[in-house]
Amino acid sequence: MNATQRLVTRHLAISGRVQGVWFRESMRLEAERLGVNGWVRNARDGVVEAVVQGEENAVTAITRWSRKGPLAARVDDVVVTPATGTYTNFERLPSA
Repeated sequence: MNATQRLVTRHLAISGRVQGVWFRESMRLEAERLGVNGWVRNARDGVVEAVVQGEENAVTAITRWSRKGPLAARVDDVVVTPATGTYTNFERLPSA
């Protein structure tokens, strides 16, 4: 990361048909491709939640990707809010 790029951290709450469609693993692979760190997990309410951290353009790209997700997903909404933390890789966490 060079001096002109900012490290940003965002929480994503992704709703729709997003569980049971390989969303978490697909997101992990996309995050690794983009150089984004953080985590993704299924929530009890049917939402997939993620924290993504990286250069601003990479976080924008993973957020854009999350609005479509993998082929079998149907994303209805993605709520993006600021988040905190420091992450060194991208993990697929167990369901919350």
